[in-house]
Amino acid sequence: MAAMALSIGKKVPDFTLPSADGDVRLSDFRGKLVVLYFYPKDMTQTCTQQACSFRDAYGELTAHGAVVLGVSTDDVARHIRFRDKYRLPFLLLSDPAHKVCEKYGVWQQKKLYGREYMGIVRSTFLIDEKGRLIREWRNVRLKGHLDEILQAIREYKAQSSPKEEPAASSTV
Repeated sequence: MAAMALSIGKKVPDFTLPSADGDVRLSDFRGKLVVLYFYPKDMTQTCTQQACSFRDAYGELTAHGAVVLGVSTDDVARHIRFRDKYRLPFLLLSDPAHKVCEKYGVWQQKKLYGREYMGIVRSTFLIDEKGRLIREWRNVRLKGHLDEILQAIREYKAQSSPKEEPAASSTV
């Protein structure tokens, strides 16, 4: 399956994936900001750090009206163990056939110690209330990433909130 070209301001592909709480459809979150992040594997060091950073900032993210969805190719049972071990308050979605990963262009050839293989390239997508892409981060490095997401949410909220008209000054 070829990756769809994602463009800022355009609708992202809808999907349905299983989670510990049943099937989850992206379009079910219309009306909310969505932080959709793709990560390689539950229980690995960097993926655990990333999940815990979302957990630790969850209050601030939800205060801005955002939901967090994590996606990997791990099965639901592994997601449940990962979620419970690290007390993750957001949904982890299972994409074992990597169809959604391919739609978002994050299923790519990778190289580690000279070995080439297909896998998820750590990526995050910020999606608006109407299902349109606001920002994307690919080949994510964790340092400062959550701050970038929060800043993008703040900028989006500031830009999309109704502007108040300055009060007319009265002179006597």
